[in-house]
Amino acid sequence: MALGGYADHVARVDLSSGSVAYEGINEEDARLYIGARGLGVKYVYDNDPATDPNSPDNLLGLVNGPLTGTEATMSGRLAFVTKSPLTGTVVDSHMGGWSAARLRWAGFDALLFTGKAEAPVYAYVEGGTVELRPAGDLWGKGVHETIAILNERYGDNLSVMAIGQAGENGVLFASFMNEDDRAAGRGGTGAVGGMKNLKAVVVKGDRSTMPKAEDRDKWREAHRVALKTIIDSEVTGPKTGGLSVYGTNVLTNVVNAMGGMGTKNSQLTTFEGAEKLSGETVRETILVDEPTCHACPVACKKEVEITEGPYKGLRMESFEYEPAWSLGANCGNDDAGVVAKVIDQCNDHGMDAIEIGNVISMYMEASEKGYVPGPGLAWGDGAGMVKLAEQMAMREGPGEILGLGTAKAAEAYGHPEIAMAVKGQAVPAYDPRAIKGEGIGYATSNRGACHLRGYTPASEILGIPVKTDPLAWEGKGALLKIFQDLHAFSDSLDLCKFSAFAEGAAEYAQQYEAIVGIALSEEDVMTTGERIYNLERRFNNLAGFDGSDDSLPERFLKEPGSGPAANSVCELDEMKAEYYEARGWEDGVVPDAKLQELSIS
Repeated sequence: MALGGYADHVARVDLSSGSVAYEGINEEDARLYIGARGLGVKYVYDNDPATDPNSPDNLLGLVNGPLTGTEATMSGRLAFVTKSPLTGTVVDSHMGGWSAARLRWAGFDALLFTGKAEAPVYAYVEGGTVELRPAGDLWGKGVHETIAILNERYGDNLSVMAIGQAGENGVLFASFMNEDDRAAGRGGTGAVGGMKNLKAVVVKGDRSTMPKAEDRDKWREAHRVALKTIIDSEVTGPKTGGLSVYGTNVLTNVVNAMGGMGTKNSQLTTFEGAEKLSGETVRETILVDEPTCHACPVACKKEVEITEGPYKGLRMESFEYEPAWSLGANCGNDDAGVVAKVIDQCNDHGMDAIEIGNVISMYMEASEKGYVPGPGLAWGDGAGMVKLAEQMAMREGPGEILGLGTAKAAEAYGHPEIAMAVKGQAVPAYDPRAIKGEGIGYATSNRGACHLRGYTPASEILGIPVKTDPLAWEGKGALLKIFQDLHAFSDSLDLCKFSAFAEGAAEYAQQYEAIVGIALSEEDVMTTGERIYNLERRFNNLAGFDGSDDSLPERFLKEPGSGPAANSVCELDEMKAEYYEARGWEDGVVPDAKLQELSIS
């Protein structure tokens, strides 16, 4: 292979037969789709969009990008790519930490799993080889215990990516976890692992094999420019930027003040207890450490230790904005101890902490309105939330239904209207009545409701690259397309999403050229991102999705918010028309002419 940056080594693992076959990267696919998200989606697309996500035929890919594990700043991300059992769409879900870098140092661009093992197994990866080993002794154990056992078994320089009981029990929003609390969180990747009897992937990588650019002078300049943009940014700068000082929870007070914090299952958009869960309060009261990922100076992770209440002494590393919202304001709960406890349960059992908060809040509203049998669960009942999280992971009691996710559970109760979900996946922590770009973003996301496909709050809240009015819908469709295309490219490198708070197409292109050896213009970067986004949409079209699925819950469209959003609803139809025009789509479907224009076969 003529391209730099790639190991040019992929393992295809047939879990049914136990066989492992090795192949190189298709150079044309690498040029068109880069790696990680883009190349991973191409693998899943070629596997057939009509595949039942719960079938052994469904492909689960762990895919790196050409910058993964290099010296590139914030290059510690790994994409899990599959067809989602939660949504039926294609899904790529990324985790940070050190697993991605170690997979590259172990000599791989990707691991592609198909089939189903007869009994539980884990994959052991080292030195360019993959071996399946029995995991019967690990089945039924949580992520934390599984990782501890495998670390004891194999020693240092190790990463373990594992599912917990939720994945084993078919919870549709189950996650793969690594290093105890970094998640490939969204879309049910852990449920796919559980269906395949794949308990874990153990990776032992030698840092001395870190890939280097052949043109060191060109790389030094590209790296200098990219690192300077990160360090100089008011958002990402170490010890000065908001993310570094307060973590992602720097947004809590800001979004609440805008009237954009969905409260009590988004019946309100402001929460009086927000300050208690904010990054500022966390730093002042329970912060104990600030770990980071491979090649990252930002250190947005905030490790906390609860100092009072029934969960006193609990120490965990992922007290972040999204789960703090989903388990906090969205459930009418302002107890940081409860939030930390349920996040820790999600980390140990392997569950999406955004989805579970929405499931619980939906159940609370259903309880309040008499839609569920028995007493249900009251708003802010912390002990009840902890019990319910356990029941979901084990699929016991009400957890049997709730383990299906927000949308399917609400439908099972006969009231789909109280599910704040799109294409079957629950919404994140930005209410689209106050932050309009997220309305069209949730609706058109190719993996179900998601803020990370195209993060318009960068513009609407932070003024990056330009400030736009969060309460105005005009121009948001066109703005979203730009963000979606840029993020599709950066997710394929695979760089942390937060790099985009400082870097842009120019910095991405410069680093790609220095490592891979292909010169790209800023326009080329955006066209490549557009190609990746359209491939995902084409997958979904072939799986049965069209413009009718680019929708939002009626609550966002007809019920005004509160606070600064008191007179506001989300003008989805207007934004959809603008967005489809910018995309060149016909009622949510990619036409043949657009496929040809973007060289999508």
